Amino acid sequence: MSSVMANNKTTDKAANKMIKQKGFAIDLKTWGPFVALAVLALLGVLINPAFLGLDNLSNMLTRSAFIGIIAIGATFVITAGGLDLSVGAMAAFIAGVMIILMNSLVEQFGAGLTTVLFGVGASLLLGLCAGFINGMVTTKGKIEAFIVTLGTMGIYRSLVTYLADGGTLTLDWAVRDIYRPVYYGSFLGITIPVWVFLAVAIIGYILLNFTRFGRYCFAIGSNEKVAEYSAIHVDRIKTMTYMLQGVCVALATIIYVPRLGSASGATGVLWELEAIAAVIIGGTMLKGGHGRIWGTVVGAIMLTMIGNILNLTDAISNYLNGTVQGIIIIVAVYLQRASWRKTGP
Repeated sequence: MSSVMANNKTTDKAANKMIKQKGFAIDLKTWGPFVALAVLALLGVLINPAFLGLDNLSNMLTRSAFIGIIAIGATFVITAGGLDLSVGAMAAFIAGVMIILMNSLVEQFGAGLTTVLFGVGASLLLGLCAGFINGMVTTKGKIEAFIVTLGTMGIYRSLVTYLADGGTLTLDWAVRDIYRPVYYGSFLGITIPVWVFLAVAIIGYILLNFTRFGRYCFAIGSNEKVAEYSAIHVDRIKTMTYMLQGVCVALATIIYVPRLGSASGATGVLWELEAIAAVIIGGTMLKGGHGRIWGTVVGAIMLTMIGNILNLTDAISNYLNGTVQGIIIIVAVYLQRASWRKTGP
């Protein structure tokens, strides 16, 4: 185990490309995403001064919370050498089941806090179970994560479409009034989704960098075989990362449902693309073995910021948001691989 950790540290140090100017050094791999975020923010201000408006910034951060929370879970999965393409469809399915459950409980418990708590509990349980299924099929079935999660993505998407009978599931208006503060409420001037996002990021950072579980994720992503020889329960740890991903999807869904109060087969479309993009932009290696939680947070904010800037300008259509994100993913992965080829392990 110690040899794996030592190799990890050596690889990480070798991968850090340093630019030295006037006696101080800039670690591009660590600070690159933050510099890019600052440049993007400056671009937004130059395009439209309204970018710095408090309402605009609050709305942007609130919207980034959904993808950010999911992306934090994805950071663990990707760091351990996995991949989950089902998160968007999983969110849609969880949202659909939440709405159906809460609507059915109105007659028994009324449109009160108890009904909402049952929905929240069901969401967390569903996310945990969905992640467990993805992890177990991937590890015990020895099937590539890409194939497994691609399959479950289709399953979850079709299930929510079936539950909605091809239409839209709508939350009872009385329940929605009780539930609305989870999205629209605020504390100390900051919206609840942003607080949840921050809490998940802090917990994720501690879990990845200061616990045995996090060290095992790094070791497995770096070299799965060596990790096995070091007495690490690889299958168990990888399954746990998918379960953690499922819980993060559930949390994102819990704060998403009161926003629109509905779910359909179109809910969460391309969330998997945005989550993976946020992780990669933040500096986590797509091949595993290296992950950064705060980089992922910055990546999620950057993606939302891009859409926000497109809304504030007429130069580029907002419909091209997906195109811009796709280009960013390709460029980010290319730059990562080019940097690692130059520095070497």
